[in-house]
Amino acid sequence: MSPPTQGPIVSAKPEIKAASRTRTEDIRLQLADEIVKGDLAPGTQLDEMGLAARFNVSRTPIREALRQLETSGLVELKPHRGCFVTYLSAEKLQEMFVAMAEMEALCAGLAAINMSRKERRELEALLEALAEPMRKGDPQRYHELNEEFHNAIYAGSHNSYLAELTLATRRRLAPFRRAQFRTLGRLAQSQAEHTDIVEAILRGDREAAAEVMRSHIDTVRNAFDTYVEQL
Repeated sequence: MSPPTQGPIVSAKPEIKAASRTRTEDIRLQLADEIVKGDLAPGTQLDEMGLAARFNVSRTPIREALRQLETSGLVELKPHRGCFVTYLSAEKLQEMFVAMAEMEALCAGLAAINMSRKERRELEALLEALAEPMRKGDPQRYHELNEEFHNAIYAGSHNSYLAELTLATRRRLAPFRRAQFRTLGRLAQSQAEHTDIVEAILRGDREAAAEVMRSHIDTVRNAFDTYVEQL
């Protein structure tokens, strides 16, 4: 299938604004970091009242943050018993990253042949927006835009079922993918990988887009391993 015919891609870039985080999101990110780093060990009970006192909030944002952490697989909510940090084996994490790499590769390959011109311009704009937090060394902002970048590729596959499966898996891996951006030099490396992905998609090269995306996710896993080793 041939890629859509394109003329020069003109500048009609959407404005990309920094999203303000809620208190629930701040709490979720803090707890996720502590779990990923091992500060909160598997089996640790997360008491709602204790966390509410620690973060100086009501139990409502704590309850929502814990619910979101359960979606990521970092905690388990046990009826009538409470919330506990789960144990995720290295083998299980590896399996999740392998699945993630294959699904994202499939999305990128389909995006190369299915993305509209408007979607391609928006993907380019996201790539450019990622350059600013890379230069500033801002891993959190880079992570936020990185989520938008990958979302655009999922949507660009024009396969909603695949996009849903890929997004669900990425949500499980989000805390680990976010952590790897703190590895020295990772932001610049990630940006170079994103550039290769965008170039392959803009060429309409399905095989190359899939291959560079697969390699990108493999590198994400290796970067996370490096991050853990440096703790």
